[in-house]
Amino acid sequence: MELTLFGIITALIVGLIVGALGRLVVPGRQNMPIWLTMVIGVVAALLGTVVARALGIATETNGIDWMELLVQVLLAAVGVALVAGIGGRGRRSYR
Repeated sequence: MELTLFGIITALIVGLIVGALGRLVVPGRQNMPIWLTMVIGVVAALLGTVVARALGIATETNGIDWMELLVQVLLAAVGVALVAGIGGRGRRSYR
């Protein structure tokens, strides 16, 4: 697999989308900045690709690999939930 500038830019864009989708999947409000969601999305996209290939579900297609994308979004949702849970621990909301 060849690493090109186009490939890096594509991975970043997919990561941003995966982060946003991961945040939407997690119920409730997450008190975390958008940049952190983006970082989680990029990491989840990269890790999701590795996991999907290790499991043998990632295939080279001309279009979107839906199974790989599902793995990426699930990892992003887990990442968002973990970070939101850790960040929300010491804070109390008084209404």
